[in-house]
Amino acid sequence: MRAVEFQEYGGPDVLRVVEAEVPEPGAGQVAIDVAWAGVNFADLKARAEGYRVVSLPHRPGLEVSGRVRAVGEGVTTVQVGQEVAGLVQGGGYADVVVAEAAAVFALPDGVDLRTAATVPTVLPTAHALVHEVGRLRAGESVLVQGAAGGIGTAVGQLVRAAGAGAVYGVTSSKAKAEYALAHGYDDVFLAEAFDQDVRRATGGRGVDLVLDPVGGDTLRRGLDALAAFGRLVSFGNASGAEPWRAGQADLAPRALSVSGFSVLALAATAPDALRELTARALRTVAEGTVSLPVTAEFPLQDAAEAHRLMGGRTSTGKLLLHVD
Repeated sequence: MRAVEFQEYGGPDVLRVVEAEVPEPGAGQVAIDVAWAGVNFADLKARAEGYRVVSLPHRPGLEVSGRVRAVGEGVTTVQVGQEVAGLVQGGGYADVVVAEAAAVFALPDGVDLRTAATVPTVLPTAHALVHEVGRLRAGESVLVQGAAGGIGTAVGQLVRAAGAGAVYGVTSSKAKAEYALAHGYDDVFLAEAFDQDVRRATGGRGVDLVLDPVGGDTLRRGLDALAAFGRLVSFGNASGAEPWRAGQADLAPRALSVSGFSVLALAATAPDALRELTARALRTVAEGTVSLPVTAEFPLQDAAEAHRLMGGRTSTGKLLLHVD
């Protein structure tokens, strides 16, 4: 089979298509003939910085859709030939991938394989940010960093469906701002002065919920943009800054709270919670509540081009690799 891997860290050019042995599922695992693989910023960080890489060579890819090729001992949740989506800890850029059965989900009616590949990381994360961790209440205001990305696109629609009073986004360019405005946002600010813009837009009050995948100084400014009793959810560190810290001196004066979320960590520590979260996410796609636009797709052998597009910070929505 074909697989994309890198043997050293660096730019997109380190990605290589190689021939590899077809993996077999062990107990509690599922082998999937991959149809589509999602491209995520975490894949770029793995390639460039070794993010979540245990050893080299490494195959990137955290989410796939396809058909069940084989099941290991004890697996009863899916059957051979069934169309599924899967969350993996790596290796998704390949013809065949093995996933833990707890992170493989049968597709409901109305969800095709191409759409399903956008789901495993993006939609469970978006649902958790809005409901389980962010605990959005109707009428509250929300500020979303990376509003034009895959998660930002989903969050904009989910918070609107949940009855948010005002939905603000932050992007790195005017072109991305225009894209975000078409996916549920009331106003979109550029990153340079978003905290000042939020205060102006809210009459100095601030917002009730901030969702931040950037970290570093952006997270600190997000705290400043919160209203009294506001919540901030950190779900990434795209800036590459030193891990942030927020103590009583930062939070107590306005009774703020900070929490975190990682879909990969949840898959490792609480797989049952992930299954419930993903089932709800898939239902919103099947019912038409959320639509995740695929804005670019590449054949598997052009994975480097997908990385170049995402790394250039000009992409919007979701990027996919067409494997099958």
